[in-house]
Amino acid sequence: SGARPRNGRLEPALAHIHARWTVTKDSAMHDLWNAFVRAAELLWELDAALLEIIGLSLQVSLFAVCIAAVIGLPLGAWLALHRFPGRQICIVFVNAMMGLPPVVVGLFVYLVFSRAGPFGVFGLLFTPTAMIVAQVILVTPIIASLTRESLEGLWAEYDQTLRSLGASRLQS
Repeated sequence: SGARPRNGRLEPALAHIHARWTVTKDSAMHDLWNAFVRAAELLWELDAALLEIIGLSLQVSLFAVCIAAVIGLPLGAWLALHRFPGRQICIVFVNAMMGLPPVVVGLFVYLVFSRAGPFGVFGLLFTPTAMIVAQVILVTPIIASLTRESLEGLWAEYDQTLRSLGASRLQS
């Protein structure tokens, strides 16, 4: 009785909510539910085309992360351990690149690999190679920034200890 208003308006409001959220055969929620059911069926049946897509996606991502690590780890270490004019600008640039929207990277890769672009003659647009390039552009700043941040902290903590044990500046 505490939840029911005195004027009897609760039932029409609940009916309106129920009508709005009920999944009917022609509703978008019905289509969404059917999509989830179909996706589950494809996964359960181990559909060959789906497994091929998943495999390609994992290959592209793994290869891109490996390339980004080869670029980003030394870059981050160099930024952490060397002092040079313009270092702070480089750090700001790497940190800003972490916020680069994937859509912008996609457009950049499209322009570079389209027929009118500088690498268009290679026909790499819409290939795994182009996907790897885009992911490398997105992941490298993250790896470089995390490496720089970690090494700066470690170097500040252990530099004096290593030097007292006889290590040179390059070794420490």
